[in-house]
Amino acid sequence: MAEQDKVILYGMWASPYVKRVEFALKVKGIPYEYVEEDLSNKSPLFLKFNPIHKKVPVLVHNGKAIAESLVIIEYIDETWKTGPQLLPENPYKRSQIRFWASYMQQVFESLVLVIKSSGEAQEKAFKEVSEKVKLLEAGLKGLFPDGIPSVDEFSKNVTLLDLFILAHFGEYEAQEEVLGLKLIYSDKTPLVVSCITALIEIPAVKESRIPHEKMVAFLKSYREDALKSATA
Repeated sequence: MAEQDKVILYGMWASPYVKRVEFALKVKGIPYEYVEEDLSNKSPLFLKFNPIHKKVPVLVHNGKAIAESLVIIEYIDETWKTGPQLLPENPYKRSQIRFWASYMQQVFESLVLVIKSSGEAQEKAFKEVSEKVKLLEAGLKGLFPDGIPSVDEFSKNVTLLDLFILAHFGEYEAQEEVLGLKLIYSDKTPLVVSCITALIEIPAVKESRIPHEKMVAFLKSYREDALKSATA
């Protein structure tokens, strides 16, 4: 990597916020160095780059740090014109992509509650996820009136929304296995399923996916810790 265009991504392997940025770099074809950060013992260099929030991800481009996944993705899209345009040039289309990406964040927050809870609280959170996924399906119908395109075509037109869907639902099978709950149905939400399927088949994405068993083990540990904390 040329020193005058050096890109470093500080992250944590299981963080969907980091995955958003990682996938953006991958689909845009941007070479970068990845640095795994120990969140329980953050390095002085990382804290120097993100002294305000002290959270991953952080992108360092030629020595200059950019924090917050959405801000980073916008920076990537504006700086590198190679690959797909993550935020469409058309103002209306861009507003729709921004809106549904923001909505996808809400879906993810509800999903986190499902993972961290049990009993009635989990049932309530799961119902919220199910309802929100149905609305996401309706949103995708508006964005893809002719259905999800082929993998080759999709890879040329990946957007911010797609990155969010991929980062938060790309490992839905591991999420379902840990929870023992069905999150996505091919008959009820076919566009959501087709979108995820097409995205994970993009070569640049496929090579950076988290192994299923590794993700299952992480989610089990995360859920166990959350449930213990709730009853402590």
